[in-house]
Amino acid sequence: MQIFEKTITVSKDDLDQLNHVNNVRYVQWVQDMAEAHWLKNASEDIRNSYFWVLVQHTINYKGEAVLGDVLNLKTFVSKSEGITSIRHVEIYNSETGKHLVTSETKWCLMAINSKRPTRITEEIVTLFQ
Repeated sequence: MQIFEKTITVSKDDLDQLNHVNNVRYVQWVQDMAEAHWLKNASEDIRNSYFWVLVQHTINYKGEAVLGDVLNLKTFVSKSEGITSIRHVEIYNSETGKHLVTSETKWCLMAINSKRPTRITEEIVTLFQ
């Protein structure tokens, strides 16, 4: 299984009223990671034929991040079957190695022309193995 990684630094805009990263920001980062991985791996032809919609989202908060923390975000697809795919995102503090967030999302592949669910092709499955 292929792992896609990105490093970010927590900015003031990421914080809530308690000066910790806002939970909504973590959810946005999970979505951003899925999109970045898709854009990195899928060809223009594939991107012009398909898109993903979120079906189910679970996120577990294990720790907090604050202003200036450097975070390592990792994502991978654990399963693709029929019309759905399961993607995981893990967020770690890069300096301490502490595991901060675990997310599991279920995505449905959609055909751009029909706007309807469509089977995940073997070509798409292999993009993330």
